[in-house]
Amino acid sequence: MKLYYTRHGKSLWNIERRLCGRTDIPLAEEGREQARVLAEKAVGLGIGLIISSPLCRAKETAEIIAEEVGAPVITDERLIEMSYGSFEGSDFDGEEFQRMTKLFAFRFPGGESRLDTVYRVYSLLEDIKVRYRDKTVLLVAHGGISKVVNAYFEDMTNEEFSGYILPNCELKEYEL
Repeated sequence: MKLYYTRHGKSLWNIERRLCGRTDIPLAEEGREQARVLAEKAVGLGIGLIISSPLCRAKETAEIIAEEVGAPVITDERLIEMSYGSFEGSDFDGEEFQRMTKLFAFRFPGGESRLDTVYRVYSLLEDIKVRYRDKTVLLVAHGGISKVVNAYFEDMTNEEFSGYILPNCELKEYEL
């Protein structure tokens, strides 16, 4: 089965290079436009179901796409962005944050670890294989989740994993 993944359109914090994490930041107008452009590209891909993170920036992106492709949208908590705890709202390029992103078993202060995130996202992918095997599914989520989904399908070194991030509203295709 085909599985597509996209990261939500840009939010104001994405534009400012601040960590959103679980903070429920809405799309910026630029992000809405990115979603509309992606929706036009997605027509004809046979998408039968869209599964979105419950955060508003992902849900709105999913709804814009759904309007164009005619697929229902459901949300799944397992697609919520990684919790970066006390780092949320801080500079994405900050030295301490960048150092900590390479520590897979370490929980961000007040947040979760990469391993926590991998566990929940991999369980979702396994469920999709069984429950929706006859559908083409689009996942709409976040940059941190894009790393995990990509690692499910492609071998990556720790450095590659830490450095990987799907740009906003780019579409990645996988075979599940």
